[in-house]
Amino acid sequence: MSFATEASRAVRSTIVLWVIGAIIYPFAMIAFGQIVFPSQANGSLIKDSRGQVVGSSLIGQPFSSDRYFNSRPSTTSYSTADPKKDDAKVLQTGVSGASNLAPSNSALIERIKGKDDPDPSKRVEGDFNRLKAADVQPTADLVYTSASSLDPHITPEAARAQVNRVAKARGIPPQQLETLINQNTDGRFLGIFGEPGVNVLKLNLAVDALKPAS
Repeated sequence: MSFATEASRAVRSTIVLWVIGAIIYPFAMIAFGQIVFPSQANGSLIKDSRGQVVGSSLIGQPFSSDRYFNSRPSTTSYSTADPKKDDAKVLQTGVSGASNLAPSNSALIERIKGKDDPDPSKRVEGDFNRLKAADVQPTADLVYTSASSLDPHITPEAARAQVNRVAKARGIPPQQLETLINQNTDGRFLGIFGEPGVNVLKLNLAVDALKPAS
């Protein structure tokens, strides 16, 4: 068999494998995802009552108002900062990631001095005191950030700790909020992996849909 024949066969094989691996397979996976898992394939988007996209069930958002269940802290402010106006340096570690500071590192609890914060203080201690002042029993996930800083969940305990504050701010019976927490709690994957978590965005959308007590 001549060299030209072998070379021609190798070239044809390469082209065929390229077409299969770079064109047919990716488009087949896209089609499969759109047909079988359309929501997940398109980002697990969440829409409000008007049908407008307000976020993703996979990416957290910052909530700090007393009228809403608060998210856990984030080293990147959930990547909502403007890179051109990032005075607080919340994006200095990228759009996702933890501070990588050990518990023994004093910088973990220190907050960068900002224009509206002339006196240095401690972030963790400050959040702890703020929660206590709002009659919220601090839990670990309400004080410490997640590994990605984009965690959309808090623990059911952290959600229940905020019930009285949200109920008071909205004039809603606490029992209604307890029901919403149960309805928006994601269980363990396959019943054995991970821990139950409450999706904060879904929960707050459900809270917005409630009517104040008369």
